[in-house]
Amino acid sequence: MTREAIYERLNAVFQDVFDDEEITVNDATTAADIEDWDSLEHINLVAAVEKEFGIKFTMGQVVTMKNVGEMVDIILKSIG
Repeated sequence: MTREAIYERLNAVFQDVFDDEEITVNDATTAADIEDWDSLEHINLVAAVEKEFGIKFTMGQVVTMKNVGEMVDIILKSIG
């Protein structure tokens, strides 16, 4: 799966979790860029991404992800 294909699926997940069709994420996107992205929504987002891609993040991965680009890197390694 290409990075671009992952972003297409991630955009849909983000739009669904945050109920905002205008959201488009990229490598540099962080919680500060999305108004409703708080700690509770982060848990919902992680669960939704895991379900979408059929993967499980480790607690260490969840805690250390600094932006969406790092999330995509982990997804690529997990499904690769």
